[in-house]
This record gives sequence, C-alpha cells and structure tokens, in this order.
Amino acid sequence: MPDTGQSFFIAGAGISGLTLALALAQRGARVTVLERNERISEFGAGLQISPNARRVLDRLGLDAAVAGCSLEPTGIDLFPRLANTPLTTLALGPAMRSRFGAPYVVMHRADLVETLYEAARRVSAINVLFGVRQWDVVSHTRGVTVSIDTAEGEARTSRGKAFIGADGVHSQTRRQVLEGPDARFGNRVAWRTLLPFDAVRDHLALDRVTVLFAPDHHVVCYPLPHRQQVNIALFARGPSGAAKTDTAPILPKGQPISPRLAALLAAAGNSWTAWPLYTVTTPVWHRGHIGLIGDAAHAMVPFQAQGAAMGIEDAAVLAPLLVDSDSAETAFARYAEVRQPRVGRVARTSLNNGRIFHLSWPMSLARDSVIAAQGPNAHLDRLSWLYGHDAQAASGATH
Repeated sequence: MPDTGQSFFIAGAGISGLTLALALAQRGARVTVLERNERISEFGAGLQISPNARRVLDRLGLDAAVAGCSLEPTGIDLFPRLANTPLTTLALGPAMRSRFGAPYVVMHRADLVETLYEAARRVSAINVLFGVRQWDVVSHTRGVTVSIDTAEGEARTSRGKAFIGADGVHSQTRRQVLEGPDARFGNRVAWRTLLPFDAVRDHLALDRVTVLFAPDHHVVCYPLPHRQQVNIALFARGPSGAAKTDTAPILPKGQPISPRLAALLAAAGNSWTAWPLYTVTTPVWHRGHIGLIGDAAHAMVPFQAQGAAMGIEDAAVLAPLLVDSDSAETAFARYAEVRQPRVGRVARTSLNNGRIFHLSWPMSLARDSVIAAQGPNAHLDRLSWLYGHDAQAASGATH
C-alpha cells in the first residue's frame, strides 16, 4: 500500500491540476492545490473529451457527473467551403463506445472544472487554497519546501514529496522555477462564442459536431444541451492583441463565405471573444522534485481537440509514479520518458490538421475527395493509436 503520509503540492486548479489531485488522493496521498483566483474560474467555452481521456475520468468515479453535463454526439459533419451538404459524417456515438470502450463527449470547459472541483471538495485529503498571492518552491534532497502567501495575507511554509506545476501555458513553474521557455504565439487566434439553440437550429445539427472548412480558417460547432447553447469556435490567423481589440473574427479578405457561416456570424454579432493560441515546447519537464503537467509542459494547437485530454492523461500516468516511487525525481523522469513521445505525436497531428483544414483550391479538392472516399469510419482506424490509448497502463500502474 502507498504511504498515506505522502504530501504533494500542485500549482493550478484547472483540469490538469484537479485531475492529478484526485488521482493522487485516490492512491492515499495528501494534496494541496494552490490557485491564484478567488474561486474556480475556467475561461474558454467548449471542449471535447475523447475515450482516451474519458476512461481516466471514469476511473476517478466521475462517469455519471460527466455524463450529466455533456453530450455524446452521434457524429461529426464535415463541410467544405460553400457546400450545402457534408462530405461525410464521421461516426461517433456507439461506434466510439464499441471500438474504444468509452464514449466521446463534448461539454463546456467550466462544467468539467466544476465537476472536478466538486469531486475534490468531497475528498478530505485534498485542500484547494484560493487567492494565493504568491508561492515559492525549493527542491532539496528529501523533497520540496513550499512558501505560500495566502489570501488572508498569511505566510506559511510546508514540506512535501513533490511540487507539480499545472499552471497553464504561461506557467510560472516552467518559466521561473525550471528556467524554461516562454510560450510561443504562432499568429493563430480562436474566436469563440456561445449561441442559443434557437439561433442556430436551422443551420446546425443539434445532435452532432459540425466542422466548416475554408481557406485559411475553419469553424468547429457543437451543442451543449446542458446549457441549451452551441459552442462556436472559429480559428484563423490573427494578432496576439486580438483579445483586447476585436469583437468579431478577422476572416481572410476577398473570399466568399458559406451561407451557414454567414448565418452564424450574423447570430453572434459582437459576442465573440478572441483567444490567441500559444504553444509550449520544452525538453525540460522536471528538475529535482519539481515537475510540469498539462499545458505548462506541452500546450498545443487545438486542431485535434486533445489539449485537455493530454493533461488528463498526464495525471493518470504521473499520479501512480509519484506515489509508488521512493523518489519524486525518479517518478518525474519516468513520466517524461512515457509522455513526451506521445504528446509530441499528438501535437504534430494537431498542427498538420490545421494545415489540412485550411487548404485552398485546388488542394482542397484533393482533401475533399479523400475524405469522401474514406467514409464515416476511417478515422476509427486512423486514430486508434490516440483514442484507444490507456494512460494508466502506460504508467505501469496496477491499481
């Protein structure tokens, strides 16, 4: 049995941090989560939870909670520019369950964070500290010493086995503690909005995901029945300051848009929020008893919808290694060895998808012909390495 006296610190109460906290506590550890915000606050809109991530959440006892605030879409409609009918509808729903043993769902990001937080609140071994003004961590021979300035202005110092930075794309842990690189902006922006069902039901299927291809941009839409809204994300080139200056997407000039996209733009008006897309590439995921997880280690473009899933997988691999290893340094080294090749492959796949989605004529005709010829089930084989992955098995964990 693991040592129930083990204590861990996590910076960041987002998806990766809370999943790791639950996974550690499930193995008998005590966890303190340090969060700068005064309450749970997850920006963004929707996200997709594929089977490789869902099985991790299910093993944490979250199956019913996730099912209660998500949609299991029946498929993905793929529309080329100006088309009235989809090239194909990629099979999800029962096909995903049958092939990979877990569902593929879409949900609001805030609902997943709230689900994780509510689960953590029910675990006495997890303490989430909000409003943390500042923290410092030092790695030494037997673990870490963490100094915390609390919301009440108190200063406290504690010791633990390890410190994990789950503090996102602009991670303090990566940049300052591990002296790693800043995140990189690739001139890509995601414009996001949420629209009520009634505003889009004539233009989008409300039981499926919709993807609209176009030269130099694409749109991903999926329903959130729990909120009676549809998440709309439009991805295009744009400046890093777009979030501060623009209230509507910047589309390539001189190109006609489909009636479907025109209707979505009209319904959304100026309700869009721009999110500059940053990526993180660093070979250093740990030093001593301090490590990284999720976007802090490997933020990627979202064109395979795997950013959150990779952080969830990270937690499933890292938690048993940390608890079962005598040394957190050894655990982090094994974790990096297991995870870096996989997240690198996912990041490359995501980047390549963006190129494919944004092809111009005549290359777009070749893309569309291939998609139509492959049919609705080809992705189940092509992405079996992704969706069929069992992160817990990859860690060597048996419990």
